[in-house]
Amino acid sequence: MHGTYNFWLVAASLVVATLASYTALDISGRIASLSRSRMRHIWLAGGAASMGIGIWSMHFIGVLAFELPIRLGYDFKITAGSLGIAVLVSFFALRVITSKRLTARRLVASSVLMGAGIAAMHYTGDAAMRMQPAIVYDPRLFAASIAIAVIASGAALWIAYTLSDANQTNVLVKRMGSALVMGIAITGMHYTGNAAAEFLPGSICGAANDVDAHWLATTIVLFTLAILIITLVLSRFDARTALLAGSVSRLNGQIVRMATFDTLTDLPNRRTMNERFDRAMRNAKHSGGRFAILFMDLDGFKTINDSLGHTVGDEVLKAFARRLQECVRGGDTVARLGGDEFVVMLENLHAPTDAEKMAERILDEMKKGLLVGNHPLQVMPSIGIALFPQDGDTVESMLKHADLAMYEAKRGGRSTYRFFEASMNEAAVRTLQIQQALHEALNGGHFYLLFQPKFRGKSGELAGAEALIRLDHPEIGTLTPLEFIPIAERSGQIVEIGYWVVHETCRQLARWRDEGCPPVKVAINLSPRQLHEADLVENIMMIVRAEGVQSEQIMFEITETVAMQDAPRTIEMIRAFQENGFEIAIDDFGTGYSSLAYLQRFRAKQLKIDRFFTNGLDENGQEGRAIVSAIIALAHSLDMDVVAEGVETGSQLDRLQDMMCDEMQGFLLAMPLSADAFGVMLEQGEVSA
Repeated sequence: MHGTYNFWLVAASLVVATLASYTALDISGRIASLSRSRMRHIWLAGGAASMGIGIWSMHFIGVLAFELPIRLGYDFKITAGSLGIAVLVSFFALRVITSKRLTARRLVASSVLMGAGIAAMHYTGDAAMRMQPAIVYDPRLFAASIAIAVIASGAALWIAYTLSDANQTNVLVKRMGSALVMGIAITGMHYTGNAAAEFLPGSICGAANDVDAHWLATTIVLFTLAILIITLVLSRFDARTALLAGSVSRLNGQIVRMATFDTLTDLPNRRTMNERFDRAMRNAKHSGGRFAILFMDLDGFKTINDSLGHTVGDEVLKAFARRLQECVRGGDTVARLGGDEFVVMLENLHAPTDAEKMAERILDEMKKGLLVGNHPLQVMPSIGIALFPQDGDTVESMLKHADLAMYEAKRGGRSTYRFFEASMNEAAVRTLQIQQALHEALNGGHFYLLFQPKFRGKSGELAGAEALIRLDHPEIGTLTPLEFIPIAERSGQIVEIGYWVVHETCRQLARWRDEGCPPVKVAINLSPRQLHEADLVENIMMIVRAEGVQSEQIMFEITETVAMQDAPRTIEMIRAFQENGFEIAIDDFGTGYSSLAYLQRFRAKQLKIDRFFTNGLDENGQEGRAIVSAIIALAHSLDMDVVAEGVETGSQLDRLQDMMCDEMQGFLLAMPLSADAFGVMLEQGEVSA
């Protein structure tokens, strides 16, 4: 008995097979992206039902597309059994393709089992017609259909597994193309199985009165398409929802990380470090343990930033952070507080020496240097150490005390470490008081000048004076420059104070002139911070002109150490002063670099011998006298005058005169005088030019 095929149902079977294949690929990708076990099981069960119905309906539509010249029907129970086989096969397939690893051996075994299941579903569907006599199958085509089912299953499993990652490029296009290939393969298996079936003449369908074929075909097509489309929509909606939720979660994670970690070095930031300090403090109080805070600041980091740029500076900070993490123990915390400030918290200390050893280890590691780009750099920290509980019982006090100890390390020569001591806290309070006093002094008129007379070496005539600033504050009393100048230098207040000294000196020079005193030359000290002012000379010239004072009456003193910090800049600054009529003296000579090459290029007017060498004339005998004599001879060979500071004994005066020292100053000759007292000295004595 020969049958015919309904073209529309054949086409519908191909569409359903392709759509079912695409649904399988999409669901496998969705399951693979799920991390929660419960959701995976839900999607696995729902996906198996949807995929199974799709595959089953494709085969059943294909069976319905075959028409015989007799009435056909289908046994409901056997038909439901074939659907059950399809769902079980689909569940098995989804479990395989969503596994973490699909080996070749597992792929082959799964292909055989799935192919056998699909074949069983197909031939069970044929049995649902209950043909009498039974359908006879061509052995070769029967075997071919099973082989096609196995091969198609293997191809489908491999394709679905490789496309389960939704993050790969063009995944939608790949899935559509793969679904079409899989649909054609599955359809080909079915129609090969149909071709294997032979219906004997006079055959009767035993289920002709069960389920009508035409009604069944229409119902299956519509029902299957609805299920597959709904499944796809749910899958896409769930995937989009999961994507949005994931994006929000990642964004929230990034926000949290930005709030708790430093964006440059990826170390914990100040907020996170404070939280860990607080937790460590509670644990230490509960257990009676102790921990340490190492507060460090990079020495010379500003120079790196200014000379090599902020990009290199950022790379230095990152390299330093990495090296620091290599130095500490596993349970220690490294954080960046901002700028070039880093903190290490050492928990579970057995003794203070543990913190000391860690500081020494950090310094030793940093001495090896850092390679940043093409720049080999040695970046050393100054480290301050505070111990819990003796150095503080709050996060703020511990950080403050470690910071104070770090500044003490900087004052102690840098690139070293210091433990916090109570005296440092007292010094810090005193520093704050002085800073506030400096802020009030300019507006409150608390600064005043004294003038240290300078005398000619041979004649003893008055040669000039050096302006010395003093601070007399109503609350903290009188302060010497040694007490407030370093603080003003660090805070930047020295620039404004320096301009006040120039202005006040010029005002006194103008007053002495108006009182009929002979002209006198006054020396003014320049600080390192002042020398970095780009418009220093211009601003000083404005003050001098405003007071009507001649530039020749003012000499500026620059210490040797400051002059050599940036010798080219110093030369440029000296030239600018000299071009405007000012003279320059190199102060504290012999205590710094003593570079003869730069000393010649400076072309200063005077060389001032530090009081250390003046005292050595008495204390160091012949050796001390030889050094001073050599300095004087050197200066004279360069056409420079020599001024000796700190002359306090008659023997010092005699020896300096014998060595032809040009000028001298010190308590033996005259104490620092007020402006009025120095004015009287000017009126009484002839000033030597």
